[in-house]
Amino acid sequence: MSTSKKWSDLTMQTIAKERATPPFDIRKMSIEQHGSEKDLIKKEKFMLEAARDPVFYSSDIYDLTKDQIRERTMQRIQKLAHYVTSESVDDFQKRMELMSLLDPGLWTRLGVHYGLFLGALRSGCTPNQFSYWMEKGVIGCKEMFGCFGMTELAHGSNVAGLETTATFDEQTDEFVIHTPNLGATKWWIGGAAHTATHCSVFAQLVVKGKKHGTKTFVVPLRDPKTFNLLPGINIGDIGKKMGRDGIDNGYIQFTNVRIPRAFMLMKHTQVTRDGEVREPPLQQLTYGALLQGRTAMVADSANTAKKALTISIRYAAVRRQFKSDAKAELETQILDYPIHQRRLMPLLAQSVAFGFTALELQRLYDETSNAIEALEPGDPNLNATIEMLKETHATSAGLKAFCTWATLETIDKSRQACGGHGYSSYNGFANMYADFAVHCTWEGDNTILALQAGRSLISSYQDAREGKKLSSGTGYLNNIEKVLAGKCPSDAALDTLDGIDAGWATVAAHAVKKAADDYEARIKAGRSKEQAFEDCSQVRFVAASIHTSGYIFRQFRHAVERLESRGDGVKEHLEILAKFYGLWQMEEKAAFFLRSAWLSPAQMDAVQAKVTEYCAKTREFAIPLIDSFALSDHVLNSPIGRYDGDIYREYFNMVRKNNPQLKGHPYFEKLIKPFIFRETPEMEDYDEAIGIDDEIEEIKQDREEAEAEAKANEDK
Repeated sequence: MSTSKKWSDLTMQTIAKERATPPFDIRKMSIEQHGSEKDLIKKEKFMLEAARDPVFYSSDIYDLTKDQIRERTMQRIQKLAHYVTSESVDDFQKRMELMSLLDPGLWTRLGVHYGLFLGALRSGCTPNQFSYWMEKGVIGCKEMFGCFGMTELAHGSNVAGLETTATFDEQTDEFVIHTPNLGATKWWIGGAAHTATHCSVFAQLVVKGKKHGTKTFVVPLRDPKTFNLLPGINIGDIGKKMGRDGIDNGYIQFTNVRIPRAFMLMKHTQVTRDGEVREPPLQQLTYGALLQGRTAMVADSANTAKKALTISIRYAAVRRQFKSDAKAELETQILDYPIHQRRLMPLLAQSVAFGFTALELQRLYDETSNAIEALEPGDPNLNATIEMLKETHATSAGLKAFCTWATLETIDKSRQACGGHGYSSYNGFANMYADFAVHCTWEGDNTILALQAGRSLISSYQDAREGKKLSSGTGYLNNIEKVLAGKCPSDAALDTLDGIDAGWATVAAHAVKKAADDYEARIKAGRSKEQAFEDCSQVRFVAASIHTSGYIFRQFRHAVERLESRGDGVKEHLEILAKFYGLWQMEEKAAFFLRSAWLSPAQMDAVQAKVTEYCAKTREFAIPLIDSFALSDHVLNSPIGRYDGDIYREYFNMVRKNNPQLKGHPYFEKLIKPFIFRETPEMEDYDEAIGIDDEIEEIKQDREEAEAEAKANEDK
């Protein structure tokens, strides 16, 4: 048997052995993680369609240029546009969720149109306005393709500070859209450089010389038939980015561009023909437009973490290095080393926790969106809807921040866990990291969003202290004094969902109380409300971090408890993962559990020991668990993460295919040959040519003779 055959057989036999006796029904485990069997079947259908479509061929993607990637992305958009009009919104959303794993740039470039531009229309248009844009072709991308013009060169997170203006001209019944300075240039606008015909522009509404805050306007950019820029529009390409090269990000400047008054989105704020501005009774209703993107990014965090871990854990299962037992016939699988389990198993539990949290956030978003869309003037449900919106807004802000940060870290830890092979672009981590990193800064910088969540928690604490009943997300604050006094009763409590939940409630309550106390102390010291919030920004951030970890654990716990024990092992192993996640996060945030006195130092040692135990337990079913993530080899696009375990042969073949050998050397004649055959230049003998040493000697002799002559004259 050849060496290559031996290694190929060994890795494939090893992965097959890992799957031989799964302790749970893999199919049923997969169904639970996807929300329903119907959604899992859809995903499998979409994966098969993509794998068989040449437009979605991906194994060469790592060597394409920016321009080649953009062109391929546009080809894929053309393909996907067919499904928009031929399948339900829910099906298309699920298809796009898969595309975020297969091609993040495609997901974003098309998502800018369908998620952001169309989302702005849905949330901001009156019924007649929305009908108008529907008839114009917004759904089928016919004669229009939208982009989202919020971010400016000098302003990002501070939307209220945007400087682009929309000034109402009463004489012509038009708005004049204008970029008053360089800093007001719309920047990072996905789709602007090559694709968009229209833009939902966020600009300061100015009527009769008075500013009325940032509103949204639809501004045509290009003639759809010629793609020539319209008068007053200046668009450029912002060029190479860290990742997602499939997106044609650009900049836009407006010079006194006129649009009809009806192109302002007027569901919430209206401007009449004679210049009367009618504001909504509650500005919070405008928050809804921000939620869809955050909800999608939490789901993408879960899915991308699962993709990274599928690669790194399959690799760890078949990769063998050293012998932990000198008598062993084979080297040890690196997944069997306890330290390697410590590197990956907690992240595996976390990815499953994120997945169930994403399902719950999607439900919350759907419920909130439906409630907002159903509102009528004078609706008795208005206050309840506002409270729901505030909770969803704060929850999504914290989840978007901490889930995207954690997933970015998961990608890099997975890369490192694969050693040198993880550094190869062909194994997927380089692009995955570069593509995902933007999640931490776009649609709300993570730190700013975490502070928003912390600010909301201070408000919730104040409400709870006044006796107001809080909803489930912050329900642990309802019996605040009892919760603050809580302590872990025993080591045994650390191995129960109730015990772990109680710990997170107490520690989160302490963190939120600390933030609220600091804020109120600053107010009493004479600081303004905004100054006080800034002064306590660090404790707000900590409160948001601890609250979010506890919230994720709670969503995971609820998902487990909703399941019935059916004898298929699914509930039991999800419970293991839920407890694992809750305890690991306790270990990660040990200082706060100790500071709140919910855990003693000895109990924290017990937590650490339990986490190590759960690492070993989870290792035993790690491969069946990642199989339940249902990610095809085509979606993974990583030879070391292959389902069949044939990693070395496929990795070698992929490298050889993308780097053909029978080509002339790219720069031998131009650079290498002149370098290695360069002539050594002759060094001129400057001493001989100039004779400086002889001349110096002559100067010395002349001085000595002069001195001797002078002395002789003195003696006379």
